[in-house]
Amino acid sequence: MLAKVYVTLKPGVLDPAGKAIEHSLHALGFAQVQGVRLGKYFEVQLAADTCAGAEEQVDQMCRKLLANGVIEDYRFELQD
Repeated sequence: MLAKVYVTLKPGVLDPAGKAIEHSLHALGFAQVQGVRLGKYFEVQLAADTCAGAEEQVDQMCRKLLANGVIEDYRFELQD
């Protein structure tokens, strides 16, 4: 089973890297860009007997390692 995990900063958390990318895009002529937020993407291959079991495992991975719950949100999707 493949888990695709998306981690993003919570609204209101400063994102200096996103701002730097936004400024660079403007400098390159992409004036229509109104904002950039930087995030992380993970692909996790795992063996699980059930979809519910896989969801529980991935949720624990996110809480314990992949995302910082204080400043980041996460979501994931599972594929066979």
